[in-house]
Amino acid sequence: ETRESELVSMDELAFKFAVNNINRNKTLMPNTTLTYDIQRINVFDGFEASRRVCDQLALGVVAVFGPSHSSSVSAVQSICNALEVPHIQTRWKHPSVDNKDTFFINLYPEYTAIARAILDVVTFFKWRKLTVVYEDSTGLMRMQELIKAPAKFNLKVKIRQLTPGNQDARPLLKELKKDKEFFIIFDCTYRMASELLKQARDYNKYTFTIDLFALDLEPYRYSGVNMTGFRLLNIDDPWVTSTMDKWAMERLQGPKQDSSLMDGIMTTDAALMYDAVHMVAVASQRATQMTVSSLQCHRHKPWRFGPRFMNLFKEAQWDGLTGHIVLNKTDGLRRDFDLDIISLKEDGTARIAVWNSYTGMNLTESDRDKNNNVTDSLANRTLIVTTILENPYVMYKKSDKELVGNDRFEGYCLDLLKELSNILGFTYEVRLVADGKYGAQNDKGEWNGMVRELIDHVADLAVAPLTITYVREKVIDFSKPFMTLGISILYRKPNGTNPGVFSFLNPLSPDIWMYVLLACTGVSCVLFVIARFTPYEWYNPHPCNPSSTLIQNNFTLLNSFWFGVGALMRQGSELMPKALSTRIVGGIWWFFTLIIISSYTANLAAFLTVERMDAPIDSADDLAKQTRIEYGAVRDGSTMTFFKKSKISTYEKMWAFMSSRKNTALVKNNKEGITRVLTTDYAMLMESTSIEYISQRNCNLTQIGGLIDSKGYGVGTPIGSPYRDKVTIAILQLQEEGKLHMMKEKWWRGNGCPEEDNKEANALGVENIGGIFIVLAAGLVLSVFVAIGEFIYKARRNADIEECMSVSALMEELGLSLQCYKGTRRRSRAHSIPHSTCMFCQPHRSTKRDETTRDSSI
Repeated sequence: ETRESELVSMDELAFKFAVNNINRNKTLMPNTTLTYDIQRINVFDGFEASRRVCDQLALGVVAVFGPSHSSSVSAVQSICNALEVPHIQTRWKHPSVDNKDTFFINLYPEYTAIARAILDVVTFFKWRKLTVVYEDSTGLMRMQELIKAPAKFNLKVKIRQLTPGNQDARPLLKELKKDKEFFIIFDCTYRMASELLKQARDYNKYTFTIDLFALDLEPYRYSGVNMTGFRLLNIDDPWVTSTMDKWAMERLQGPKQDSSLMDGIMTTDAALMYDAVHMVAVASQRATQMTVSSLQCHRHKPWRFGPRFMNLFKEAQWDGLTGHIVLNKTDGLRRDFDLDIISLKEDGTARIAVWNSYTGMNLTESDRDKNNNVTDSLANRTLIVTTILENPYVMYKKSDKELVGNDRFEGYCLDLLKELSNILGFTYEVRLVADGKYGAQNDKGEWNGMVRELIDHVADLAVAPLTITYVREKVIDFSKPFMTLGISILYRKPNGTNPGVFSFLNPLSPDIWMYVLLACTGVSCVLFVIARFTPYEWYNPHPCNPSSTLIQNNFTLLNSFWFGVGALMRQGSELMPKALSTRIVGGIWWFFTLIIISSYTANLAAFLTVERMDAPIDSADDLAKQTRIEYGAVRDGSTMTFFKKSKISTYEKMWAFMSSRKNTALVKNNKEGITRVLTTDYAMLMESTSIEYISQRNCNLTQIGGLIDSKGYGVGTPIGSPYRDKVTIAILQLQEEGKLHMMKEKWWRGNGCPEEDNKEANALGVENIGGIFIVLAAGLVLSVFVAIGEFIYKARRNADIEECMSVSALMEELGLSLQCYKGTRRRSRAHSIPHSTCMFCQPHRSTKRDETTRDSSI
């Protein structure tokens, strides 16, 4: 045997272990003893490989094993072809194009099989994109079938190569993580796979290797790293287990050969070498009268028993460590074989399926076992997600191109799924629920809708506006709510009221109108009294006759009212006050009317431009108390279930109304209910979040009243599913990062409707303009005091310096002034009175007071 170096000493140990077992047991070859020769060569030196194999052939051999490296294997193969000696390979080798390697045997799985096996696994898990990382050019050749798959399987494949000779793959892994490439297939040796797993633990979650079982996976069991690999060894066979135990004992007693492998674990290459030696023994046992002769490379004389032994070798069958071995008689390749598909779980690696080169992949677990024993990690899995069309949670995406798969949909739930997928590393396939329902029980206790699909394990997740309820929680599991809400009423916006004939009175409240009328009357009366009282409002009607004894006052009671009304109407009058007191009354009244009229005008504009709304219902109680407006909810939804199960009298009454009119009150979905609200006198009971979304896009609809209850939307899973806790943690993470709020803002924000706050103008009351009445009262009081002062002042000026005006004369003068039905009188004359009874005496001056006479008829 030609051996390439100490680097692959595991194969050499397996070769010796197989020969010693055969010679020791004497089962296959009772009368024959196997001998071997091992040559170590430089794998990159083809000339040296040719010289060494010629030296071995000169000793007389029945088969040549190795080398495995492509740089030297071709030289050895050509010599074996020429001398007709079987050349046995246990490593992958791409077959020659011309198929002239007639003496070529390879126990490694057929070159397209691994790629087909990977493709079947990818198809089973419903991956949509993956990355192939290969170590050398042979890996790229092995993956040809997989690379050609995208055109047929709608698969996106990226190809990356590890840096040759460099075991530090961290730069590549960081780049994979940055590009969010989590589905990775590594085609490399077990040494490189060991280093990759150590480095990939911090960056990626998915990997494939055919020697996964041989690596130390203890650090990865609880790390969330999901690894799936192929295993060629048939460890279910007791003989295989015992053989591997013997191998382990010999390995542990000897020096440690490879630090990258767990002690005592046999690799796939070592097992293939062991089986190849036994295949030689099986073929040799069947060969009779066959001798081994020395062969010389320079003579080109082939081994005369070579073709016969080659046929015996191809016909031989063996149940070895790598399963049942059957070779193709045409090209010497191994075609019929099984690959165990194993996956890392918390309790170690476990076989989840068996892939056969002819029949493909067959699951080893029942559907229920598969759901009960799935790994806690969602990575490396494609989940079936059931949902329902509901704006803005799940909607069909508008596009000029034909969309397929998940690209058909958009909405809040699709964004939520994308975020969960990024955190947990799974892929998903979105499917609409078959019956278009959320999920409710019928009278027989049977469920429908998305809940039924979770119960039957048709779907892995239900991501939709699925309400968490008590009855649903008994048959399925829910994550923590990703949105909280409550039931409310969707109804048309109320129509505006028609203006009445006397709607011009609306800007002021009835109290204000009454106070204004009282103020106008009071001011007129005060103006009349003060104008009569003050002497400065009396004047001579005949200015050309100064000796006339007649004087006149314009502010009669009727004129005083006219003055007040004219000022209130902003028109004025021909009457103008002359005395300071009456001017104070007039000024303060004008200020009062200015404020009143300005306030009235401003509020009148609001009443004319703002439409007053009159809503027939304001709450759920209003709905329950009437029967004119029909109301209902979505059939078999959580809102219907709430009213059906409620023990509150109001809601029981509402459910009795809805159940008595099931055909009309209950609708199939929200879309049908919205149409009924817009076209008929119908109120829809639905979730507040849906009402918020609808009212943002249809300004004719609005939410009536507050929330009837409080609940939440959650992600549904089959009961007992390990996915729930992972999804819950991811939802809490999204909530803390504020992404749930941003997603809601993205899908709920519409074009918006005009602001409706303070839509109705309110009549002005006392609290609004009551201060102006206080100002008016203060002005009137001031004017009274000023009028008294004027009267006294005028009386003193008219009094004689030597004489005093008597109290009786003063009262007479005042009585004549306050006569409300006369505006003209004669001048008065002062009478002499004793000093003891006089008023306003001036002893130091003596003037003669002009006498005036009063016309008793005036």
